[in-house]
Amino acid sequence: MRPESELLLCCARSSIGSERSDRIRSLLRDGIDWTHLLRQAKEHGVMPLLCWHLTNNCLDGIPQPLVDRLRDHFHSNARSNLLLTEELLSLLDLLEARGIRAIPFKGPALAASVYGNIALRQFCDLDLFVHASEVSKTRDLLISVGYQPELNLTREREAAFLRYQCELLFRRDRVVVEIQWRIAPRYFSFPLDYGRLWERVQPIALGEREVLTLSPEDSLLILCVHGAKHVWERLGWICDVAELVRVYNQMDWRRVIDQARELGSERMLFLGLFLASDLLGAALPVEVSQRVLANAPVKTLGARVRERLFAETDGVRGFIQSSLFQLGARERLRDKLHYCLRLATTTTIEDWEFLPLPSSLAFLYYSLRPLRLVRKYGWGLLQRAPDPFREIRVIRGKLFGACNPWRDR
Repeated sequence: MRPESELLLCCARSSIGSERSDRIRSLLRDGIDWTHLLRQAKEHGVMPLLCWHLTNNCLDGIPQPLVDRLRDHFHSNARSNLLLTEELLSLLDLLEARGIRAIPFKGPALAASVYGNIALRQFCDLDLFVHASEVSKTRDLLISVGYQPELNLTREREAAFLRYQCELLFRRDRVVVEIQWRIAPRYFSFPLDYGRLWERVQPIALGEREVLTLSPEDSLLILCVHGAKHVWERLGWICDVAELVRVYNQMDWRRVIDQARELGSERMLFLGLFLASDLLGAALPVEVSQRVLANAPVKTLGARVRERLFAETDGVRGFIQSSLFQLGARERLRDKLHYCLRLATTTTIEDWEFLPLPSSLAFLYYSLRPLRLVRKYGWGLLQRAPDPFREIRVIRGKLFGACNPWRDR
């Protein structure tokens, strides 16, 4: 591991002890590629934490121009976060005035409730969860106050998009608002009971206001599912889990695990907890830690995340590897099969742009999408791979493990 990566791991937490401070100073004395470090910190969403710890605990050994640069980064992020928090509160007031219930999550809500300081978390958008039945009403309201939708869809395509996808993005000046009505796209097979989710919301202090956000138990599971969906490619997401566990260590762990098992997402939950513990030293309850460490697939996936966390990725192979990772993160065969089927047939914006069809022929997309995916990813992968059938064998292994269901049937 490069010293810059180890330094990020040391700083990716809201507080550091004397032992970790000593290790940071040792890394600084041995020499750091500052350009590489700052680029990685920004990409991994931990720039505020890096700047905070280096400028408050480890000034010796850092040239003054770099100290000034780190402080500028921190203050710039703090100003941006304050502006986004003000905008979030204004949007919540606007939505409430129109009778629309919205739950802020991640962004300022997570920074305030888990980090204890909105300046310590890096975020660049506002996430709002609304009822699926109120997405269109929310969209129209945002447009009426100057936000522009990222997508311009016909009514027919918007209806399809709402059925299968999970979020819409809006922009106004430098503010990005993400409206979500489910946690993951339909193909991801995460059938969360959203009615119960709304019943469990809890108040937190945000500035001088009190707002409702997700319960710690729901937040933990959703953060772990979000991380698995994105192959845990950012250290900041692991840091979110570690900080949430630190603050809410007395949460109802049995409820979290039971809910994850019911949803077929226990492996994703355990993977997030494993990474938070293994990489950032998050202290898990003994019983939870034992169950996490006893799960062999979780440890295998965790090793893959650690190996790739600070590595450069390849776009073509990235899609294939991401899909295989998401398959491996599911423990139930039926969820793996649903994932493959829905991923292959659920139409997206790219499919519509690849071949625009009239509404009367929209059913053809179910056949065209697999062909487009093969055209975009399949041939290049087969041509470049030393063993072109390796990926097929890997997929079979992810689906069925060591058994052969056709032979054993």
